[in-house]
Amino acid sequence: MIPKICIIDDDKIYQFTTKKIISNAGITGEVLIFSDAENALSFFQNETENTSKLPDIIFLDINMPFMDGWQFLEAMEPLRPKFKKAIQIYLVSSSVDEADTDRAAKIPYVSGYIFKPFTKEKLLDSLAHLQS
Repeated sequence: MIPKICIIDDDKIYQFTTKKIISNAGITGEVLIFSDAENALSFFQNETENTSKLPDIIFLDINMPFMDGWQFLEAMEPLRPKFKKAIQIYLVSSSVDEADTDRAAKIPYVSGYIFKPFTKEKLLDSLAHLQS
């Protein structure tokens, strides 16, 4: 399976390096990139039933202006039952605040919490969960 990956992060350098990591790991699937959660949410609202456009996995930054990762997750909650495929969501953050990791652990549809910097090992580990 060639995964379709979605990156939602306002940091252009992080977007670039993450895309490079994905490429260097030999992952050839499409990579969707959103610089803000509002545009990502709009995409998901418009494509709820279009499985060919939906990603298999989302790497979601927590700290973004306007709409942060937590607000994005809240807004995605009513959309999730409409998706015709399972989408894994990983929160990605430089925050090591235990409150953030605890909060993430309480959300059943969040697959994990990844501490930045994002690495090839972290990518491959998260993708391994797609196979299972």
